[in-house]
Parts: sequence; structure tokens; C-alpha cells
Amino acid sequence: MNDPNAAVVLLSGGLDSMVVAGLVRERGHPIYALTIDYNQRHRIELAAAARVAAAVGAVRHVILPIDLTQFGGSALTADIAVPKAGVQPGIPITYVPARNTIFLSLALGWAEAAGARDLFVGINALDYSGYPDCRPEFVDAFEAMANVATKAGVEGDRFHIHAPLLALGKADIAREANRLGLDCGMSWSCYDPTPDERHCGRCDSCRLRAKGFVDAGLADPTRYAEQPA
Repeated sequence: MNDPNAAVVLLSGGLDSMVVAGLVRERGHPIYALTIDYNQRHRIELAAAARVAAAVGAVRHVILPIDLTQFGGSALTADIAVPKAGVQPGIPITYVPARNTIFLSLALGWAEAAGARDLFVGINALDYSGYPDCRPEFVDAFEAMANVATKAGVEGDRFHIHAPLLALGKADIAREANRLGLDCGMSWSCYDPTPDERHCGRCDSCRLRAKGFVDAGLADPTRYAEQPA
């Protein structure tokens, strides 16, 4: 497996990563989709990632297990309640320590092994919940690191980290999904799924998702246990 036109896409199964995968397909890159099973509270997103990978015609979809509950430090990886009071300023307890750094490092390893030099990630810096690893500074710093930390990079075969949603809000992302013909019902956003596999409707991620569809003027196919306020 050595395809310089291929792209490694971090695919969580969420709305953002689904749209990124659709954009990569539109650009004509063969897609190598990487989903990280980090024993997260909302592991239901793994099934969503598989649906999306199939829908965009991924050449290969790897679900890679690591257990970040061994570290904890987040409501997604420890026995800490997911906040339900609405999006608040600051970095929330749903932040997983260094998550995007860890995930992109794994994607970088696969990309180098596969001969791919383009990595795509679905972070955005507008409608986000205060995560430091969703900022342009992070993307630029990681790309610089990738090109001094790898054999390919130091030999001049440079890696490029793409975050095409970085400057988009959730409404823009919902519109892109619609334009790309993607079924948003395939994706999963909720941090705290109900036992009957519905979005809770109250966590930050549910609220941002729902507001995006409203602001975009599009129907929201999401099944919520409680309609987000």
C-alpha cells in the first residue's frame, strides 16, 4: 500500500468528520479512514464512523483501539458527569487531554507507512466548546512537527495537515453536508447517549449540532431524547 494521492482522514463518526470525508471524496483522494476507539463514553460513534466510511467509499477503514480511560481526566474517559447546563466559556470537562495530538500522531504514522502525505481532520474554531486543540495554531504546529519528526518529512516529502472546516460554523457545516448529498442521520455527535441510543439533547455537542441545523434552515434528522434548547 503506497499511494501518494491517498489521504488519511480522522473519522470520529461525528457531523464534522463526515463532512470532511465527503470533501476528501469530492477532491478525488482515495480515503484511508482512521477511527480511534479510545474507550470513550460515547462509543456508539464507532458504528456511525463505519456507516460514513462505507458511504464515502473509503479504500480502508481502520478502527484502532487505545484505552484513554487509563489516563482519565475527562468526562468522556472517566466517571465524571457530562455537563448539561449549556455551552459555557472556558475549556470544558469534556476536553480529553491531548486527544487531537494523540489522534493526529497515529494518523501521521499510518500516512507515512502508506505513502500518503495529506491528513484531514474535522476540527473547527468557531462553533466549538473551547478545546485548545481545535485552533489554527494547533494545526500549524502539528504540521511543522510532522515534517521534522518523520523520515519522509526530513527527506523533503512533506506532510500537509488539512482542516477544511476550521473557519466554518456549525450552520456552514450542515449546509456543506447537504451540498455533498450526505445523510446527516448517519453521523453521531452526543457525548452522553441514552440507553435507547438517542442523542441526549442537552450536552454541548447536541446543542451545537441542533443550533447548526436551525441556523442553516435545514431539517435535523437527529433523534433527541430531549429537544435542545
